[in-house]
Amino acid sequence: MPRTAPARNALAVPVLALGVFGIITTEMGVVGVLPSLAERLHVTPAAAGWLVGAFALTVAATGPVGVLLASRLRRKTVLAAALALFAVSNAVYALGHSFPLVLAFRILPALLHPVFFALALTAATRLAAPGKAARAATTVFAGVSAGFAFGVPVTSYLAEHISLPAAFWAAGAVNLLACAGVLAFFPDLPDTAPPTYAGQLGILRRPRLWLAVAAVTLVFAAMFSGYGYIAEYLGSVTGLAPSLTGPVLMAFGVVMTAGNILFGRLLERGLVRTVTAYPLLYLALYLLIDAAGPHPLPMLAAVLAWGAVHSGGLAVAQAWLARDATDAPEFGNSLFISFSNLGITLGTTLGGAVVTTAGPRHLPLAGAALAAAALAAVLLRRRLDPPRQPDQPQPDQQSRHDEPRQDEPRHEEPRPVPAP
Repeated sequence: MPRTAPARNALAVPVLALGVFGIITTEMGVVGVLPSLAERLHVTPAAAGWLVGAFALTVAATGPVGVLLASRLRRKTVLAAALALFAVSNAVYALGHSFPLVLAFRILPALLHPVFFALALTAATRLAAPGKAARAATTVFAGVSAGFAFGVPVTSYLAEHISLPAAFWAAGAVNLLACAGVLAFFPDLPDTAPPTYAGQLGILRRPRLWLAVAAVTLVFAAMFSGYGYIAEYLGSVTGLAPSLTGPVLMAFGVVMTAGNILFGRLLERGLVRTVTAYPLLYLALYLLIDAAGPHPLPMLAAVLAWGAVHSGGLAVAQAWLARDATDAPEFGNSLFISFSNLGITLGTTLGGAVVTTAGPRHLPLAGAALAAAALAAVLLRRRLDPPRQPDQPQPDQQSRHDEPRQDEPRHEEPRPVPAP
């Protein structure tokens, strides 16, 4: 192996995190500039909303199929091509004045969004040192936290203080830089037997996988039933001035970045324990928010705790589902991406119904109910684990050295192992 290989591998995972940051900035940055974009495209705000909704629906509907089709292609090429398409799409947003054209270039990159995430997560855990797979996954997820904390507000700032095209050119530059980083630093992973479509689809026959899918969906529904309306809650219930909402949300994102690292460490120490504790934490958090809501200072402290807990949902849910897809990791990650988006849709829909019918004051109780349902799904999935022998270590205490690499061909019957 060349002497530069360790350095290349060390930079590969941060480059993937940068790519995730650029993709999230492209996906969500539109939200903050939607009124200006609607005016430039000569459409109503409701029609412009399809630029957000069509992206999310495309990701949820096509994720597993796209990842399945890409599973037999060269990983490095697919990752670089996805980032290049996101860069081109930002150029279209910056230059285009046609709503159908801009909408088309929202749907096209959305087709590759779940492909990039699934391949990036699998590659990161494969490149990680033994026992550090969860840490590598949370490094990739740090790009999501950074996108919400910095990418989205910076996009809004550039659009307001420079120009709308400048905001999109900046996002495109990030994607282009990440694309160059993948080409320069992402290693060619050792060749393995290409996964068969039938073999990957075979994991769908496992009842335990669908319980994990249900837990992922409910975890994200619990997370976003409240987060989707955090600005409404802070304004209507806490009485926070609109000028303070932006800084509070940025603080939320900064704490998310730190919390993401914490949950990566917890997953390394005990995957099953951490996953079981997570919906309990969210349940307790929503009860805290319900009590602190009308009081500004306690609520600001609760927002920081909220950011720390919220950040763990991505890594915790992905690790839980991946545990039942070790023989088809990329397809398993695609299921995570699709059903997490379904959970976001479910949570925001329920939250919107609560705000409309009962008022934002009752949002925490709805979120707590969803967190309790997620806990029930996790506990049901745990009941399907084989009974532990007296001299057998806990699943989340087994050495990572004993795990087969996710992409290595197996010559024996697959055995249950903890996922990264």
